Amino acid sequence: QVQLVESGGGSVQAGASLTLSCVASGETFTNYALGWFRQAPGKERQFVASISRDSVGTDYIDSVKGRFTISRDNAQNTIYLQMNSLKPEDTAVYHCGAVRRFGTSNPSRSSVTYDYWGQGTRVTVSS
Repeated sequence: QVQLVESGGGSVQAGASLTLSCVASGETFTNYALGWFRQAPGKERQFVASISRDSVGTDYIDSVKGRFTISRDNAQNTIYLQMNSLKPEDTAVYHCGAVRRFGTSNPSRSSVTYDYWGQGTRVTVSS
């Protein structure tokens, strides 16, 4: 079992920055690739970014490339999502997910791939 707890959300103006954190506990952190997903009201959960077990591999949806950066600190059992130049369309509840991996490739972008989820942290961006 892995427990995930997100933090760092808030309400900001367009163009601002936020950094989300997700702390993991339970099983060995480095056995898992991790990802960030978001869910806007009335919409399905959407992949945002993922990072491989060894941090070498990252993957982003096109709409956040160049604005968001995913990273992980294996010593702190934590992943981060640095979000810059936020836009109103980034408004959503952001969830981190963990998927056990035996290699170092990035996981699929599908949410059904992931084994564990956090409760989410809300990000609201106003224009």
